[in-house]
Amino acid sequence: MKFTSEEILETVGMIAEDKLDIRTVTLGLSLLDCADPEPAACARKVREKILNRGARLSSTADAVANEYGLPIINKRISLTPLSLVVPSADPAAFVKVAQSVDAAAAELGVNFIGGYTAMIQKGETAIDRALIGAMPEVLSTTWRFCGSVVLASTRAGINMDGCHTMSRVIQETAERTAGQDGIGCAKLVLFANPVEDNPFMAGAFFGSGEEESSILVGVSGPGAVRRALENLGPDADLGRVAEAVKKAAFKITRAGELIGREVARRLGIGFGILDLSLAPTPAEGDSVGQILETMGLAMPGAPGSTAALMMLNDAVKKGGLFASSSVGGLSGAFIPVSEDASMIRAARAGAITIEKLEAMTSVCSVGLDMIAIPGATSTETLAAIIADEMAIGCANHKTTAVRIIPAPGKNVGDSVHFGGLLGEAPVMAVSKVSSATFIRRGGRIPAPLQSLNN
Repeated sequence: MKFTSEEILETVGMIAEDKLDIRTVTLGLSLLDCADPEPAACARKVREKILNRGARLSSTADAVANEYGLPIINKRISLTPLSLVVPSADPAAFVKVAQSVDAAAAELGVNFIGGYTAMIQKGETAIDRALIGAMPEVLSTTWRFCGSVVLASTRAGINMDGCHTMSRVIQETAERTAGQDGIGCAKLVLFANPVEDNPFMAGAFFGSGEEESSILVGVSGPGAVRRALENLGPDADLGRVAEAVKKAAFKITRAGELIGREVARRLGIGFGILDLSLAPTPAEGDSVGQILETMGLAMPGAPGSTAALMMLNDAVKKGGLFASSSVGGLSGAFIPVSEDASMIRAARAGAITIEKLEAMTSVCSVGLDMIAIPGATSTETLAAIIADEMAIGCANHKTTAVRIIPAPGKNVGDSVHFGGLLGEAPVMAVSKVSSATFIRRGGRIPAPLQSLNN
């Protein structure tokens, strides 16, 4: 891969002025050889493999970042779904292994590790039930281990019993971490059609179809895209806006692949994928919402927000695919409420609602992300919100997800505060119209017609 002097100078400008960074270098690690029916032995094998394979991750990433002058914000690890590794129907076994994983992550200095994962889109095994049963304890007693559950896919339909079960898990996890505004729920993602090479937490896991280990890079750059649009001026038509986003995404992708391949080379493992998702932070200027504002919306959530987000997401993917043959993960634009300064302001002003966010998720990378709702929200209503988002994913043959926090003891107008990249968010209103009878029917919504495409 060769870079022109012009590309190098433009990238330097993006780093200095637009907060361009590598959001995460994630080590994907297979644990399939660590399975053991004895929980203590399984925990020991998992811990040893994480420590052995991850020993040089942080130092290597720091060395590459210093050499190239491109900041790497997070070093993370994603693991084979634990439901495939811990062959036990005892929840205590999952707690034991999870605590061992969390301790290993702390020892290595990675900020998050993903893979406390079950895939139940068509139903649960006894092992899945044990993992999910232990989930509130795991998410409330570990600091770095993140969880995810697959509830739906275009091929399988929607596991409505699973949606209801996970609504109860979310409520219990929130209560167990009430002193921190329910932060345990910020480490749990519920998926339709997940990808197996996502480097971003909290939903990352390393799929069973992946190699032994590889480097997965998540590169961001909302500030660089926003600056590119500001340079166009207010009179540029939307075709020129899309072209500017595409060109900025191309440059961001090229920089990210350079870093990812160099980290992989120095670690002696394969380079997996580059996820070029525009992932915001609470820092001013590092915001997807502000990109929408630069396009001409007064605030995210205004009429036209879904159209603007569709164009942004599409242009990001086109620019990235032209820049690299290794684009993977989710790749597009994230719209988490608590992690985006502009989205926080829009939610506080009432410009954006859960219903509008749901519409926007039909055209963006993930789904309802980092949304705080009243703690007293019923499990049936929570399950119905989850099911609605799963339906968008199934019908559109895309990844969608839910990361939602019922804030214990808080109501609409209050705020939750998580700190760091997780940020803060106002508690948003939830419809008071009941879905209880629908949810209590249970069962599975069959796969949509779109699944019959062989």
